[in-house]
Amino acid sequence: MKKLLVLSVVCLFAATAAFAADFAPTLLKLSAEETISYEFDGSELDIPVTVTGTNAGVLFLVYTKGQADAIGIVENGFLGWHYVNKVDTCVYLSGMVDLPTGDNIIKWEGKDNDGGLVAAGDYTYYMWAYDNIGIKQPMTNAMRAHYQSLDFQEVDAEGNPLANPIFYGRQGNNGVRWYVGTDPTAVDLLETSAIPIPAGWGFGDGNSFDKSDFEYIYQGVKNADSGVAGITKWKWVPAGDAELQTDFGEDGYALYSSQTDAHSPVVVSTMDYIFTVEQGYHFTDAGSEFFVVDMEGTVVTSLDMVDWWNDSDDLDAGGQMNGGPDNHSIRNGMVFLNCHCSCLKQMVDPVRWLEADDEEEFIVWSNSNGDYILDHNFEETSEKPWVCNDYNVGPYTYNLSADDKFFSVCPAFDMGSVSFGLMAPDGTGIGHFAYAGETASPLKYSSLFLDGDTPYDGLYSDNESGEGAGQWFIGHDSIMGVISSSVAVEDDAPAAFAVAQNSPNPFNPTTTISFSLAQAGNVNVDIYNVAGQKVDTIVNEYLDSGSHSVVWDASDFSAGVYFYTVKGGDFSKTIKMTLVK
Repeated sequence: MKKLLVLSVVCLFAATAAFAADFAPTLLKLSAEETISYEFDGSELDIPVTVTGTNAGVLFLVYTKGQADAIGIVENGFLGWHYVNKVDTCVYLSGMVDLPTGDNIIKWEGKDNDGGLVAAGDYTYYMWAYDNIGIKQPMTNAMRAHYQSLDFQEVDAEGNPLANPIFYGRQGNNGVRWYVGTDPTAVDLLETSAIPIPAGWGFGDGNSFDKSDFEYIYQGVKNADSGVAGITKWKWVPAGDAELQTDFGEDGYALYSSQTDAHSPVVVSTMDYIFTVEQGYHFTDAGSEFFVVDMEGTVVTSLDMVDWWNDSDDLDAGGQMNGGPDNHSIRNGMVFLNCHCSCLKQMVDPVRWLEADDEEEFIVWSNSNGDYILDHNFEETSEKPWVCNDYNVGPYTYNLSADDKFFSVCPAFDMGSVSFGLMAPDGTGIGHFAYAGETASPLKYSSLFLDGDTPYDGLYSDNESGEGAGQWFIGHDSIMGVISSSVAVEDDAPAAFAVAQNSPNPFNPTTTISFSLAQAGNVNVDIYNVAGQKVDTIVNEYLDSGSHSVVWDASDFSAGVYFYTVKGGDFSKTIKMTLVK
């Protein structure tokens, strides 16, 4: 009997140990030539693309290149749904193509979406992909979106990828942090710090790190009695009360007057500024204002956004006066504005506005009702046709998140099994898509990109229609390159970014990786295993233009297939190699 008991305990321990594993997802990676020559004669262009890690549902897009200033400000489309302001725009958008791992071909006939031939010249191409077949993998069971803004900190203060990105936000009265890569089931690893704001004050839905020191956070607050809103700065105290930093603003508060009885502000920050938006989608007085605060807590300036986010016609038609925004995120200095209650989505450039001292420079693109992507009241049976500001109809879009190439997603609840709506780098509505296994209910609160060249890059979503709450991983990648009718050749530098096959290959234990740079810049050479996990970095430095070679010594690695990615500027390429022992 004792032997049986001991055996049972051993089996239980083994099962527990096997289940309690660190999070190590299989990454989805795309690779294709950075510069592609094409005559733009209507012939079929075959573009080789390699998929590693997981299956990929791939979209192919062609964009103007270097034409942003010439395009200027344009508003077009049904109901004027699309507004662009000095940004290169979409010429061609494919349907989604399912590609397996390995070598594949993307085809294009040189035509735009109206079927006309595209004029010869230089164009930027994009490929955007997500794993539309694989089941979600749990990243953490400890943090749930549930209306409150959550986000990732991907890089350190110097801009280098974090080995363990930080998933953070607020839950209740606590700031919360989760280090990505730890055991998803070990909920005791969740780090909390209570934010003891005084009575009468309310929280904004999200907070933001001080980008130069992660021990400090900025939290939006609002006084219910006075209507005054603002930003507070706190020192993070793990498992204790955060400490208000009274040297920030006035005794810890950067305050501004509310234009309306508004929702408490959400905060995002850069190294130089903190941004927040004041709005009130529940109220009938028009009010929406974007605020800029410096790192000392001084309100630098603000911009009235009523013309964009408020509509008396919507109110008269049975919707709301105000459409937000009540949620925003940041990617590479661009701020993305959104509300679950409105059809309107925007990408804005606060720095362009500040540097030009011209409010017209603020909006980069807007996507509103008219393209049938994340639209409100577009059905023929709608009682309020095309009313945008309406929180009584779906899709309910509780966050807006962008990847490194400025593709952006919103979760889309109340659209059946649809998981998210996707928009392109110029705000073009691409379509509605579903994660594998998605159902119509319950609520869909989040779709978030982690895209900082970390070992965990991908799309993250709640999974309440599947196996439970928390945040779950789905493979994702996007790449870009150039399609050109003429490739210039310079005498003193290569014409394009190029990466050669390593030599020797197969190898044991060293091999040489050679590449050429068209221009000087920061370069990374990273090694990935067959699961898509980064296992080594052999170059991370500034290099001059020209040819370069680097040796990888794999003495400490086991035999098998590996991939090396050379990344410089906007270009990268991944090639397979084999280590034999």
